[in-house]
Amino acid sequence: MVGYDCDVLVVGGGIVGLSVAYAIGRAAPGTRVTVLEKEAGPARHQTGRNSGVIHSGIYYRPGSLKARYAVGGAAEMVKFCAEYGIPHAVTGKLIVATERAELPRLHALVQRGRENGIPVRELGGAQIPEYEPEVRGLAAIEVATTGICDYVAVARHLAEASGAEIRYGARVAHVDRRPERGVAVRTTDGAGGGDIVRARVLVNCAGLQCDEVARLTGDDPGMRIVPFRGEYYTLTRPELVRGLVYPVPDPAFPFLGVHLTRGIDGSVHVGPNAVPALAREGYGWGVVRPREIATTAAWPGVWRMARQHWRYGVGELRRSVSKSAFTSAVQRLLPAVTPDDLTPSAAGVRAQAVLRDGTLVDDFLIKEGPRAVHVLNAPSPAATASLPIGREVARRALVVLGREEGVRLPVKPAAPSSP
Repeated sequence: MVGYDCDVLVVGGGIVGLSVAYAIGRAAPGTRVTVLEKEAGPARHQTGRNSGVIHSGIYYRPGSLKARYAVGGAAEMVKFCAEYGIPHAVTGKLIVATERAELPRLHALVQRGRENGIPVRELGGAQIPEYEPEVRGLAAIEVATTGICDYVAVARHLAEASGAEIRYGARVAHVDRRPERGVAVRTTDGAGGGDIVRARVLVNCAGLQCDEVARLTGDDPGMRIVPFRGEYYTLTRPELVRGLVYPVPDPAFPFLGVHLTRGIDGSVHVGPNAVPALAREGYGWGVVRPREIATTAAWPGVWRMARQHWRYGVGELRRSVSKSAFTSAVQRLLPAVTPDDLTPSAAGVRAQAVLRDGTLVDDFLIKEGPRAVHVLNAPSPAATASLPIGREVARRALVVLGREEGVRLPVKPAAPSSP
């Protein structure tokens, strides 16, 4: 492979891929980085279609990557936004128990928050209206470090500040990896054109397509991405909600349940639910891609997951097809809401990794292969945790680069205190 176009080739222009490019630029100035993004701009999928929450890290198992990176990443994200003038606010949030059966799980969250170093305040039912006058519940906890921001603006700034070459409209069609030499990636632009990009190391941050890119590279990811669509409504009476209100999540699932989020623009989003999408980028029931459905159905983990969790799935589907059922779920937290208060909003799709045995991967998952680093599970709270995730993936890529090229490169990216 004669003549490299770059040292590190990042596939995926969402917030994680751009954070990797940014971290490499800061850790190893002079390293040539190219980012390939199949869309016409950054952050068109998971990054740009979430609720904009800066998560505290309270939900995640102590010691897990999610816990470590979300707790640290939340503080970093606030600092990053403040330093670069990106709209954001630290609002805090309430997690509200509405049934007695939820109280033990709420108390467990208090303990988990304290183990993760997160300040948590317990509230009785009578105290909830002091924070959210229209919200009702038996008990709640206040998590003061939760916030909101404009993640699309964050992604754009990372792209600009990374120093990387960003190629939009460049879909990966083929990967030729030669461990002794590097990788050559053929791209297409959707109009019959394309290019060949040669690099020493490939970093896969392709989100909804990450397992496909891993297989193109020649690596077995050991998982499949199963897309779950999250459907949102906008609250036409935003005055009913002051900030962020969440239900107590079921610990058996990586989804947080239907919640209320006042965004940085003042609007209040309600949702999401979690229903199987009929395409990896299936943002509505009308988007159906038979080949992708067949690929998903061929993975044995999908059927094992369905057998384990079908009751949960039936409830989510019911809320998807019935606005009244969705409204009933919201009324558990916000009794004053009516179906007329909810108007459909843009949906998102979660790239959820599922193992062969049907396990829903709960933590971030990063694997390496010859000349490659693959980010294979990075759904929420990946946007919150994107800066530390980017540093970790950058560190691994630079180690691979140094090892394969026989050169000494920095392997410890810039400290989080200096975004």
